Amino acid sequence: MAQVDFGEALVKLNGELRKVAFFVMALPHSDASFVMAFERECTETFWEGHVQAFEFFDGVAKRISYDNTKIAVAKIIGGGKDRRLTRGFCQLKSHYLFDQHFCQVGRGNEKGVVEGRVKYTRLNSFVPVPQLRDFAELNAHLRRCCLDDRQRRLRGQSGTKEQLLTEDQKAFLPLPVTPFAACRQVSTTVSSLSLVRFDRNDYSVPVQWAHQSVVVKGDWLAVALYAQGQEIARHERIWEKEQVCFEPLHY
Repeated sequence: MAQVDFGEALVKLNGELRKVAFFVMALPHSDASFVMAFERECTETFWEGHVQAFEFFDGVAKRISYDNTKIAVAKIIGGGKDRRLTRGFCQLKSHYLFDQHFCQVGRGNEKGVVEGRVKYTRLNSFVPVPQLRDFAELNAHLRRCCLDDRQRRLRGQSGTKEQLLTEDQKAFLPLPVTPFAACRQVSTTVSSLSLVRFDRNDYSVPVQWAHQSVVVKGDWLAVALYAQGQEIARHERIWEKEQVCFEPLHY
């Protein structure tokens, strides 16, 4: 089985001190973990964290424990025993075929292993504050920390985390032939100013597509816009709110 949670930490990226969210998947048997940092916690980063973690561990845990994040749980029903799942979580679950377990409300200790790994990561991978150029360097740093940590031997265990991980992997589900597409898709219409709204930000497309129907595909890195089956524009994703991304050549 596995446990998943998000944490927050400070990092200096390109000279700017800022807070980032980091995804953690931990395996209670081996205590091996995967960590990846993002701009913030949302459906797309929740998806991407799972995709990258499953590839990192070379398999899919059969059962994964979560808190009651709104990314996965649309509503708690039946006295707190049952959950109505979000469409995004159902898409992820149906692709990888794992079973889910949600902690009882106010009982986060039910996934205490990953909560411990969040604290350990914050104290060991983010202290002192990393000074890096971008998220690519930050996530390479976090991945190295996870790999180095596999060589540790836990008290009371006969082998290292690396050795215990092989036992976890024997119980994993195989990776699907194709990875999950961790992008959110929205159908919308281009404005008269040749702009498309996605996640409270506007992105430009060539002027000939004004007033036309388009499909927006946004992942944690980029926003791509499609019309009539072809990609008509691609932008780096904006994580602030109420911003506009113009490409002068579109006009």
